Amino acid sequence: MYSLSNFNAADFLTHYWQQKPAIFKQAFSDFNDPLDEHELAGLAQDPHVDSRIVALDKQKWHVSHGPFDDFTGHCQGAWSLLVQAVDQHIPAADSLIRAFNFIPYWRMDDLMVSFSNKGAGVGPHLDQYDVFIIQGKGSRRWQVGAKGEYPEHFPHDDLRQISDFTPIIDEVLQPGDMLYIPPGYPHNGQAIENCLNYSVGFRAPSQQELLTSFADYAIDNGLFKQRHQDQALKMRPSPGQINRDEVASIKNSLKDTIDSPDFATWIAEYFSHTQLNQGFDEVHNPDYQLAEIFELFEQKTLFERQVGIRPVYLELTAQDTTLEVFIEGQSLVIPLKYAEQAKQLMHAPQWQLTSYEQPDDLLFWGDLLLNLVNIGAWLPQE
Repeated sequence: MYSLSNFNAADFLTHYWQQKPAIFKQAFSDFNDPLDEHELAGLAQDPHVDSRIVALDKQKWHVSHGPFDDFTGHCQGAWSLLVQAVDQHIPAADSLIRAFNFIPYWRMDDLMVSFSNKGAGVGPHLDQYDVFIIQGKGSRRWQVGAKGEYPEHFPHDDLRQISDFTPIIDEVLQPGDMLYIPPGYPHNGQAIENCLNYSVGFRAPSQQELLTSFADYAIDNGLFKQRHQDQALKMRPSPGQINRDEVASIKNSLKDTIDSPDFATWIAEYFSHTQLNQGFDEVHNPDYQLAEIFELFEQKTLFERQVGIRPVYLELTAQDTTLEVFIEGQSLVIPLKYAEQAKQLMHAPQWQLTSYEQPDDLLFWGDLLLNLVNIGAWLPQE
């Protein structure tokens, strides 16, 4: 288990989050890497894992995308192996990203891990999302500039960089140190020696992405089929003219879709998806029956949450009669009488049915665990 030290989460959210970059020395005391470069290379050989190698060799940038059968030809000059969503595959990496649980799950994206040889980096660049960068073994020099507009260039089709900037932070990070960078601040990291870095990234979807997803949700669920009506249509000077009140009518029709309860449900479903989660492959998921779950309850079996599982749910209102939890877009509807206990289950790495009062309670927990197990979210400990 990883936990932050020498770090006040409430103070950070008040004074730093999306406001200014900062370095936190020994944010993880006695930091131990959750994996080494050999395990990282193993992940980069998996076709289901997003990986790339960025190299600067003889003053020329190269970018190669995995999966990799052989690394020799790609790892020339100063190079970095970068692997996305490592928290979806390595339990210790999943534990590391959960050290940032003071930020809600719906904002979390993934844990990207990089291994770099001496002198390597990806060049100065901007990110449009918040990121924490934790120094693992080795050391890296980080420079961060002031927020602003910087000309971009593309030394490679898959590599976006900016021109030089004046650093407001210029420091070498040692194992356990952490750098926070808000969106829009230029930064550049260069390995002092062979090193591992862990980047906790956060989601910042654009309006385009949100609108596209919401439209897909409406189509998939057969929603918002009401058509435009204009019984009060009047004569106008030209058939090419669109009246302002007609614009307002169409805007209000679209606004009604956003004001509908379906909009909030879509938000919860949309943000329940985690990047490249491999836990929901139907071919490999178990197929338990309810009687088997009851038998596991009798044996006092521990159910373990699988890596990368981050359930989300909407804040309850006085009008709600159920709690709807989403895991990878899949909905679980929970009666209010079980809501608080169910939340505890969703946030616990392990869970066990210790007691119940009524037969209906046993049936509820049996059905819930049956669903969680058969979608691969929680599995019985062997």
